[in-house]
Amino acid sequence: MAALALSWTLLLAVLPQGYGGAAAHAADNGNWSVYPASSELGRRPYFYLSADPGTTLTDQVTVSNKTAAPLTFRLYAADAYNTERDGGFAVRTRQEQQRGVGAWAKPDRDKVTVPPHRSITVPYTLTVPEGAEPGDHPGAIVALDERIDAGSGSVAVGVQQAVGARVYLRVNGPTVPALSVEDVELDHSKPLVPGTGESSALISYTLYNRGNVTLNPKVALTAEGLFGRDLLARDLTKVPSELLPRQRIRLTERWAGAPQLEWGEVRLTATAQDVRESATASFFALPWLVAAVLLAALVGTGVWAKARRRRERVLRDA
Repeated sequence: MAALALSWTLLLAVLPQGYGGAAAHAADNGNWSVYPASSELGRRPYFYLSADPGTTLTDQVTVSNKTAAPLTFRLYAADAYNTERDGGFAVRTRQEQQRGVGAWAKPDRDKVTVPPHRSITVPYTLTVPEGAEPGDHPGAIVALDERIDAGSGSVAVGVQQAVGARVYLRVNGPTVPALSVEDVELDHSKPLVPGTGESSALISYTLYNRGNVTLNPKVALTAEGLFGRDLLARDLTKVPSELLPRQRIRLTERWAGAPQLEWGEVRLTATAQDVRESATASFFALPWLVAAVLLAALVGTGVWAKARRRRERVLRDA
């Protein structure tokens, strides 16, 4: 029998930066969608809730079946986090430990069967513990199809699909926005011969949300050469629109056309709500051929100096 490796895919509603005003869309994978139940104010694309510690909220989630056959789902709440790959919004699986929304929110039914082309609305309660930390606690209400689509081959890959409606919960109390840029590194790709080919550099850095609120960071990259010459200045685009509290992500940026012969410094400046932090890394760009010539010269100088000292010692002892 082939071994089965389980792959789990989740689709969450796309939320525009800044929450307010702009249109968002319910999470939908083409077969089913999950979204907050409509209220008197109209359809909500996500849950945006606030509560004091020790209070209980009630709300409703709707699961809509878009297929011609009934579908059965496992309903559960989950905590959210930023993925390591690109900082995207993701949530924990049922098997992982939940500490926030995933532990506090409970659907009235943990399983639901939705008829073809129909929707079912399920109430849920969210109880915030007395000692809950103030600030943002993002998560989702997830509808998981527990069927496993097994592949073929010596190692079959089973795929489970889930769709989740985002929950943005803020526990009332002091909010502390805090952000840092850490561990900036620069890896140069240099041509063998100066002035030939293209040179580039890969800049790696870590963004860390040290506070208790979700941030919408922006990052600017600058580089200075010898004597303060400006080499680069641009806003980075591969930055997640949301950096969740206590989340740390590793990001990279390619600097095409980086100088082949230069001594300088790169600086990354991250800004968000009432926060501005920077970090730097020095670099010394030197083509391989030049480096090899300099190394050979240093080695030759060392050999010559050693031979001279030996000759002087022989003459002294004679």
